[in-house]
Amino acid sequence: MPAIQYEEMRKNVRVGIWGYGAMGKGIANMLLKKKGVTVVGVCDVDEHLVGKGFLDFLSVESDHENHCIVSDVDALLHQAPMDVMIIATDSFTKKTFSKIVTVIEHGVNVISTAEEMAFPMANEPELSQEIDGLAKKNQVTVLGTGINPGFIMDLLVLALTGCMEEVQHIEAERVNSLSPFGPTVMEEQGVGISLETYHQRMEAGTLAGHVGFKESVHMIASGLGVKLSHFEQQMKPIVSNTNRKSKYGEVQPGHLAGIDMSAQGHVSGKSFISMKHPQQIEPEVEGTATGDYIRLRGIPNISMSINPEIDGGIGTIAMCVNMIPHVINATPGLKTMLDLPVPRAILGDMRNMLE
Repeated sequence: MPAIQYEEMRKNVRVGIWGYGAMGKGIANMLLKKKGVTVVGVCDVDEHLVGKGFLDFLSVESDHENHCIVSDVDALLHQAPMDVMIIATDSFTKKTFSKIVTVIEHGVNVISTAEEMAFPMANEPELSQEIDGLAKKNQVTVLGTGINPGFIMDLLVLALTGCMEEVQHIEAERVNSLSPFGPTVMEEQGVGISLETYHQRMEAGTLAGHVGFKESVHMIASGLGVKLSHFEQQMKPIVSNTNRKSKYGEVQPGHLAGIDMSAQGHVSGKSFISMKHPQQIEPEVEGTATGDYIRLRGIPNISMSINPEIDGGIGTIAMCVNMIPHVINATPGLKTMLDLPVPRAILGDMRNMLE
């Protein structure tokens, strides 16, 4: 049979999207540009979205069927058979847990953008075991991924240690812009709030800042086969001196443009992993240059710089899309980026990557 005719006969990879904010729309946008994959449905509870065609909110022209966005995910899973559901709704394992379970129980693989899901064993070991057991029972795979955690400050760090004889200390730093991200991230980072509100939320424990340091540190430690004796993290406000505005955030002078986070992972009581992550909207307005930096001390010493930063929005979207075939090919269970093949761009037909 001619290759072209055979290719046309094969079913496309079928993908659903749960959560149609900045990341969900970006994922849909990217999927429409790929060959061998179809968006079979979109779920969101926003009343401004429900009932409208998912293509109506995108910037690309497409002859793809303009599925109406629905609020009932069970109905969507019953009506639209799919291979993978990408859940782009939450940052925390506890908040996304019930959604993951719902998809698993319909026999569908899951990719989650929730930062804690990149290495959920760090914060939620019991929920991780439950997800793993349910995924194996239903013969599906669950993966949490994104640009960070999921790649820059953990997987890429581990890849660089692969050419080292000895690792004495790890430092990962990401100076980035929050501008591509949606309302959920703006809320977590306190973008636009006053210093008074910042201190109130800090005292109440309702300001998340960057979610993922603990996951990245534990992923690195697990990958290297070392046991952490202690983990700690710090947070301080980044106060704007000027007016700043992004698509989903706005800051007045004297208010928060973002959060400066740092963290340390200790082995045998000594600092072994150091994390630095100042992130804010429109950092260039006040002369802050973005970038990604990894500094490894050992034999040999390694220093890596990427300037400017890898775009957080595009990076997270691409990680989710490019991991689709690897998730489908994987054995059932809860996985991390340590368990799956090296992420890479899909330039050809996605179906050719399926085993």
